[in-house]
Amino acid sequence: MSDQFREVTSVSWFGRIKRAVGGVLVGLILAVAMVAVLFWNEGRAVTTARSLAEGAGAVVSVPVDKVDAVNEGELVHTTGPLTSSEGVGDPDFAIEAKGVRLVRNVEMFQWVENSKSETNTKLGGGEETVTTYSYAKEWQDRPIASAEFKQPANHQNPSMELGSRSFQIHEGKLGAFTLDEPMLDRIGDTDPLTITPSQLADITAAYSGTERVSIVDGRIFIGANPTSPAIGDYRIGYQLVPLGEISVIGRQTGDRFSPYQTVAGDELLMVDTGRVPAEKMFAEAVSVNTIVTWLVRAGCLLLLALGFGLLLAPLGVLADVIPFVGSIVRMGTGLIAFVLALLVGTATIAVAWFWYRPLLAIGIAVAGLAVALLLTRLGRRKVAAAPPQAGATA
Repeated sequence: MSDQFREVTSVSWFGRIKRAVGGVLVGLILAVAMVAVLFWNEGRAVTTARSLAEGAGAVVSVPVDKVDAVNEGELVHTTGPLTSSEGVGDPDFAIEAKGVRLVRNVEMFQWVENSKSETNTKLGGGEETVTTYSYAKEWQDRPIASAEFKQPANHQNPSMELGSRSFQIHEGKLGAFTLDEPMLDRIGDTDPLTITPSQLADITAAYSGTERVSIVDGRIFIGANPTSPAIGDYRIGYQLVPLGEISVIGRQTGDRFSPYQTVAGDELLMVDTGRVPAEKMFAEAVSVNTIVTWLVRAGCLLLLALGFGLLLAPLGVLADVIPFVGSIVRMGTGLIAFVLALLVGTATIAVAWFWYRPLLAIGIAVAGLAVALLLTRLGRRKVAAAPPQAGATA
C-alpha cells in the first residue's frame, strides 16, 4: 500500500471572506500583544543591564577554601573544583557515573506523518488546496499520536513507555562552600557518556521488559534487530554533566549561595564552567542580555508584520474574484504590513527608551538635532560660497 495520501479541499469566496474577517481580530490581538512585548522587552533589557552593572561594581572575589563571615550577605565570586560524595545513576538500566547530572535521552522508532500543500485561487475567488500526506519511519524523542494521522490504520504507533529523564546529585562541595540543587541546576555543559558492551549484563538484569537488549554505537538498543529497527523499538543514549572546575557569583548565605537582590531590580546568581574571572562572567551576561534583547525585537517585528498582514488580508480576498488582481493586492498589503510593522515597532522602542532611559534618550535626541542643524548650516555656507553660475547677458 502506498505511503502517500492526497486530499483536496475547497473553500468558496464567501467562506474565505468569513475566514479573513475572523483573522482581523487575531491580527489586532497579535499587533497589540507585540507592542506590549516590545515595550516590556526594553524595560527588561534596561533593568538587567543596570543590575549587571551594579553587581559588577559590588562583587568581591573570595578564596574557595574559607567561608569568611565578613562577607555574609555580600555579592561574592569564587572558583574552584566541584566535588561530591554522591554518584548519579539510572536505576532502570543500572547506569552509574560520577558527575553532577546524568541525562537519559530516549528515542522510539515511530511512524511520522508529513504534509505538503499547494493552494490555487480559482476564478470567482474560490480556493482549492491539494495536500499530500506522506509517511516515514523515524527515530523520535517524543510520542507521535498516530490516531491523528489521515491514514492511521496502516501507520499505528505503540504508546511510548520509556521516557527521557535526568538524575542529579542533591548536594556538592565547592571548597568550603556547599552547593544545593538550585545552584547545581545552573550547571549545564554536558559530555556524551558511552555505554560499553561490558555493561550489557547489568543493563539486561536491571531492565524490567522482555524485549532483547543490545549495545549499538555506545547506546542501548531495545528491539529484535538493531540493523533493521521495527516500529516500537528504542534507542537510549546518555549525557553527563561532569564534576570539575566551576565559577560562582551569588550572595553569601552562610556556607551557601543565594540570589543577590540588586537595587536595579534583578536577582543575580550565576554559575559558569571553568575558572572564569568575575569580570568575564559579567561581560558574558551583558552580551547575552544584548543578544536576547535583539532576538525579542526581531521576533516581535516579524509577528507585528504578521498581525498587520491579517488585518489587511480581507482586501486580498476581495480582489481574488480575479486571481491575478488578488495577487497584486496581496503584494501591496504585504509591503504595507511590513512598513507598518517597522514604523510601529521602532516607534514603540523609541517611546520605551524615553520611558525607561529618559536622560539617555533626550541626550541622543539633542545630539541628533545638533548634528542635523550643523549639517544644515554647513550646507547653507557651501551654497553661499559657491561661485555664481554664468547667466545670459542682458
